[in-house]
Amino acid sequence: MDEIDNITEKKNAFITGVWSERVLVITEDYEIKGYVFMPKTGRRNRILSDILNSTKRFVAIKNCKLKHRNSANRVTEAHDFIQLNLDSIVLIRPALQEE
Repeated sequence: MDEIDNITEKKNAFITGVWSERVLVITEDYEIKGYVFMPKTGRRNRILSDILNSTKRFVAIKNCKLKHRNSANRVTEAHDFIQLNLDSIVLIRPALQEE
């Protein structure tokens, strides 16, 4: 995702009352980079912990890229939207700008 898309996502989040966070998610099979969203009802720095501690079992990830970890020759997939079961997450963290 380029700089313009990133700015657009932040503007949309401000307008809609939703925080967004670019994340890196590692599962047993995939490395996923994309955006997670939470309502602006809490503190921005709590987005990831609020997602992991919620009673919901799935997290929505938008504008994401899926890289197959166990098969390096497979093409990285791009998706507008996926839902990921929280039980499959090995690691989730904010993505760095250069990632």
